[in-house]
Amino acid sequence: MSKPRPVEFKPPPECPVFEPSWEEFRDPFAFINKIRPIAEKTGICKVRPPPDWQPPFACDVDRLHFVPRIQRLNELEAQTRVKLNFLDQIAKFWDLQGCALKIPHVERKILDLYVLNKLVADEGGFDIVCSDRRWTKIAIQMGFSPGKAVGSHLRGHYERILYPYNLFQSGANLLISQFDLCVCVCVCVCVQAVCVKTEPEDPDESKPNLRRRMGSLVAKTKPVKSLSLSQVDLVVCLVCSNGGDEDRLLLCDGCDDSYHTFCLIPPLNTVPKGDWRCPKCLAQECNKPHEAFGFEQAYRDYSLRAFGQMADAFKSDYFNMPVHMVPTELVEKEFWRLVGAIEEDVTVEYGADIASKEFGSGFPIPNGKFKVSAADEKYLQCGWNLNNLAMMNPSVLTHVTADICGMTLPWLYVGMCFSSFCWHIEDHWSYSINYLHWGEPKTWYGAPGFAAEQLEEVMRKLAPELFDSQPDLLHQLVTIMNPNTLMAHGVPIYRTNQCAGEFVITFPRAYHSGFNQGFNFAEAVNFCTVDWMPLGRQCVDHYRLLHRYNVFSHDEMVCNMASKAESLNVVLASAVYKDFVAMIHEEQEMRDKVKKMGVFIHQEAKYDNLQDDERQCSKCRTTCYLSAVTCPCSPGVLVCLHHISDLCSCPVSQYTLNYRYTLDELFPMMSAVQQRAELYDEWASRVSQTLEAKLEKKKGLPVFRALLSESESKQFPDNDLLRRLRLVTQDAEKCSSVAQQLLNGKRQTRFRCDSVRSRSHLTVEELRSFVRQLYNLCCSLPQAPLLKDLLNRIEDFQQHSEKVLADKVPSVGEIQDLLEVSLDFDVELPELPRLRERLEQARWLEAVQEAASRPTNLSLETMRRLIDQGVGLSPHPSVEKAMACLQEQLTMAEHWEEKASGLLRARPPHSIQTLSAAVEKASGIPAFLPSCLLLKDIISRAQEWLQEAQELQELGCIPLVNALSDLVLRGQTIQVHLEPLEQLEALMEQVQEWRQSAAETFIHKDSSLTLVEVLCPRCEVGNVGSPKRKAKKGKLCPKSNKKKPRLNAHSDVEKILLETKDATSAMATLEQLRLTEMESFSKLRAANESKLLPTADCMDLRVCSCQKAPMGAMLQCELCRDAFHSVCVRDPSDAGETQPWLCPQCHPSEKPPLSRVLPLLEALQRLAVRLPEGDALQFLVKRTVDWQNRAQQISQWNRTGHAHTVFYTEQRCIQLQGLSPDLEQLMVEGLLLQVSLPEVQTLYRVLLNRANRRHTDKCHGYHAQYLTVSPWRPYFQNGVGVVSETKPKRFLNQEALNGERRGKEKKPAHKRQKMSKKNHPRQNASSSPRSDSFHSDESEEEMATCPAETCQLPEGDEVNWVQCDGSCNQWFHQVCVGVTAEMAENEDYVCVTCTRNDTHSGE
Repeated sequence: MSKPRPVEFKPPPECPVFEPSWEEFRDPFAFINKIRPIAEKTGICKVRPPPDWQPPFACDVDRLHFVPRIQRLNELEAQTRVKLNFLDQIAKFWDLQGCALKIPHVERKILDLYVLNKLVADEGGFDIVCSDRRWTKIAIQMGFSPGKAVGSHLRGHYERILYPYNLFQSGANLLISQFDLCVCVCVCVCVQAVCVKTEPEDPDESKPNLRRRMGSLVAKTKPVKSLSLSQVDLVVCLVCSNGGDEDRLLLCDGCDDSYHTFCLIPPLNTVPKGDWRCPKCLAQECNKPHEAFGFEQAYRDYSLRAFGQMADAFKSDYFNMPVHMVPTELVEKEFWRLVGAIEEDVTVEYGADIASKEFGSGFPIPNGKFKVSAADEKYLQCGWNLNNLAMMNPSVLTHVTADICGMTLPWLYVGMCFSSFCWHIEDHWSYSINYLHWGEPKTWYGAPGFAAEQLEEVMRKLAPELFDSQPDLLHQLVTIMNPNTLMAHGVPIYRTNQCAGEFVITFPRAYHSGFNQGFNFAEAVNFCTVDWMPLGRQCVDHYRLLHRYNVFSHDEMVCNMASKAESLNVVLASAVYKDFVAMIHEEQEMRDKVKKMGVFIHQEAKYDNLQDDERQCSKCRTTCYLSAVTCPCSPGVLVCLHHISDLCSCPVSQYTLNYRYTLDELFPMMSAVQQRAELYDEWASRVSQTLEAKLEKKKGLPVFRALLSESESKQFPDNDLLRRLRLVTQDAEKCSSVAQQLLNGKRQTRFRCDSVRSRSHLTVEELRSFVRQLYNLCCSLPQAPLLKDLLNRIEDFQQHSEKVLADKVPSVGEIQDLLEVSLDFDVELPELPRLRERLEQARWLEAVQEAASRPTNLSLETMRRLIDQGVGLSPHPSVEKAMACLQEQLTMAEHWEEKASGLLRARPPHSIQTLSAAVEKASGIPAFLPSCLLLKDIISRAQEWLQEAQELQELGCIPLVNALSDLVLRGQTIQVHLEPLEQLEALMEQVQEWRQSAAETFIHKDSSLTLVEVLCPRCEVGNVGSPKRKAKKGKLCPKSNKKKPRLNAHSDVEKILLETKDATSAMATLEQLRLTEMESFSKLRAANESKLLPTADCMDLRVCSCQKAPMGAMLQCELCRDAFHSVCVRDPSDAGETQPWLCPQCHPSEKPPLSRVLPLLEALQRLAVRLPEGDALQFLVKRTVDWQNRAQQISQWNRTGHAHTVFYTEQRCIQLQGLSPDLEQLMVEGLLLQVSLPEVQTLYRVLLNRANRRHTDKCHGYHAQYLTVSPWRPYFQNGVGVVSETKPKRFLNQEALNGERRGKEKKPAHKRQKMSKKNHPRQNASSSPRSDSFHSDESEEEMATCPAETCQLPEGDEVNWVQCDGSCNQWFHQVCVGVTAEMAENEDYVCVTCTRNDTHSGE
């Protein structure tokens, strides 16, 4: 059984489409010859003219009338028509049996009786299928699902419908009577069959046609013959010759023969209700010959406009959309569906084969009725005008004398949707060209000429019944077959859609078919070129076998060309000569054969003057020209020399040989053509010999070039031989060029500009094929043996490469050597990518091995990079093994690295034991782990730190704060839990707190001085004065212009203190600094005093921080002895005259009492840490105690007069003249101390009031006693202060004092006026200064109420009182006894009298 047809049509591949340029389009035959090697492989091709080529439509539309052909689509397809014919035969068979055929349904599908009948026949027949139980198999083959008892249904339908018909067709059941009467086969019909139905009959006609012996009436509607008794007795069954059972006796409605129903084979169960035929009549009716299938002509004559309206309406209604919107793919699939569907009955009409000679061509012609414009006159002589193409000089058909409509004269075709042209080849296997003037596309299908016999064989195989009745069926243009079916059987099929304005060319013996997508108008014509001539003669022989008539006489055409030999071109002359030789050879053989048969009568016949149908062979219908045989018994009848035996029954001797030319006349014609063709033939012979040469006889490339050059110089036409020579030469030149490039190693660009890799090298197989091609070329190339050697070297390279690639661990050097060798081969080597891959693998393995050999450099990043590189490599066992090891190592390393990082980030830090254990475990990993190494380094640093801390504790000496701070800072950076660190941090916090407390005690809030600067002796006294003071001759500050020299100096002192090993060295350093300070201040004081002496140029004097001349009220510093403007330096909060006034430079910081300093020193000793500030503080206390001791040793003070200054001073100062150096030095050092001592104030007042002689001796005694019995003395022992407990102070406020003294008479007191810049004008330098005597008298008056011996008589805000905490409980002015407000509030005061009494009582 044939394969089931596909449900949906699949379009075949497209045929070639050519778009010639104007130059190529100019000569149609040259262009067709050019494209023929390509196009003849597909059988058909499409040509799109240049866009500007648009010929006008010249057909007379109003005059064009035609009668189209009627096409029923399901009758076109061969297999569908076979089924329809089978069903017609079945239906006729049952109709003659008195029953109407109704096709049954199985599984809701119409039962295909044809397929069922064929499958049962292929299985061996009904009996075998039943005995072997193959009905299920047949059901599956028909496409039914198994397991549904479909096989039993199929058996029933076959047995009731097909089995009787097959018995009738086989003639196996012959009914033979006892009188040897032969009757025809009878068929059994079952009344119960569901597949057979009876036609409704009249009551009379429904009765069976029976005769009874006793003269019963015949139950028929037609008149019944009157029968005599003897005749009734003769009505007997022809089988059993018995007239009994008259009710079962059937009478044939055709021949009136009688049969018992039970005598028929097989017997009938019931009597048929309709007309019944006996087996003999049934055989006569069914065996009548069938009429040949063909298209019927329509009953209507259409104009072009009316046909177009009908066609558009049909397509629009069928697809239910506008005609121009229906896709061509949809129309194509629907067409092939309709063609293959038996149940679909779609009928279309096709206006085909309309003669253009009668109605005019679509192209304009000269002297035609259509008047062309001047712009369109070029189309009149255009070669692509189909009226000109067939009869142009290159066309062989120009030598056919008669006009052949449809072949040399174009035919017109008016199509509608689904109208088709069936599979066919052109007459005489010629070319054809079709041009679609306008309208919707025409779909074409074509098969190449070499597949013609294959296509015919497939169609005969699939539809043998059609070819049995019509052997030349494919020449009738009435049969089509689905291209998918043909392609399924190996026939190459191609398709195309021809649009308006496009040509479709079919090539010799190329079968083609197609259909129209809609209303269109096309025109077609045939033409023949030189290459067709051998095929033309072959076609005549083929027609002879098919008994098909010829359109023209091929021999006549050849003779006509030979008679004009001198006008033929060399190519045509050569082709004619070859055909002429074959023709003469065949004619000579046939005439000799006729002569041997006994035909001796000869006569000349002018067959040129006869019509073709008057000289056709009565047997094969071949048109005779050179000769024919006739017989006098049959005038007008002739046969060709091949069918003499079929002429008549007369003796051969009576036959007459009629000839057009004698052989002697034919040979000169052949010689003339030969002479014309020799010029070309000699060249063609040499070309053929050159092309066909073998092995060492092959010619070189120059010979081929010379032959091409000769063809061009002698203008030989472009034919197959020349094209082959040109093609071979071009191939040889290309091969030579490529071979030379391969030998030279010339490499082309591997990459295009768009970075897309372009393959520019031959593969090894291509090189091998190329070498074979070089040896298979028709010419010999010198590069062939060299390339053969190159190929051998490449094969050696491949073998070596395969060996290297097979190694488990390849060598990098060996692979690189192979790659370097490959550079000499200009071919694509399949081993190169693999070698490059293996090279990458080998390099990666080496990198892994090298990294593993140096674990200290094998970082996590390196392992990750190696793994990433390994992932990109091609898979290989060695790579995978190394990847696994590396991945495992990376996983372990990442684990320990992450763990080490976690240990480092842990808060609080882990102990050194925990970290050491982790480091010990991680040390076995052969990789560079930064966190692990950092952890190891931290452990080492921690161990070193612990050792330093232990050594620091074990030495027993007091550590320097810098060493301790550095140790703490380093310990804080170590991420390990260090137990001593917390103690040291607490100690540093105490140090910091001590520094903060000391700074608060000694340093002003907004001061920029450091604690060391405040506590240490001053390094450079030259800067003690104003920073704006200019250096003069002989002054001590030559370097006063340096930026912050004091800070640098004290930083040096601090550095030296930090470098000292113990406190003794620090004390020595500070002592040296003290001496330097004292010496510097001594010089500075002398310089400032000399500057302030009265001189002539006093106006040039510059004092104060503003460096201006003295004016107004001035202040003189008790320490540096420099003068300052009161308005520049005086602070309203400054104390009065009871305290020595110091300039801002000499009093840079606070001066706390010694009682506040001693706790700081005690706290420092408890810290057990050496600080530069601590050394400075200890030195300060020692210096203070030493000063107090020296103050006690001074027994008397010198008294001299007062030296006047050149300006007025608001504050009284100690007079230096007459003052002993020791006392002055004592006073200076007391002022330099950063501690507030009452002894300093007492000494200041004594020295300030020494001018009062009345109190000199008393004061001397008082001060000696006071200094001897100092209230602060108990706190100092060997330079170390010990703080004693203090009791609460008692205060007497101003109101209480005033209340106590109320009523007392006061002496008038002179208030000292304070000079200010706002209230008083500035006094000039000539103002008279106040004398010391004035101050002495004033003090003496104001001390009247104060028990103090040296009462200063203060007034206003300066009157503050303090009560003695001794036994007298008297009130004293704070100013008079040298007690500040802060001392009076915080400390106990014991007057001098009580102190003396306590001393005496203690003794």
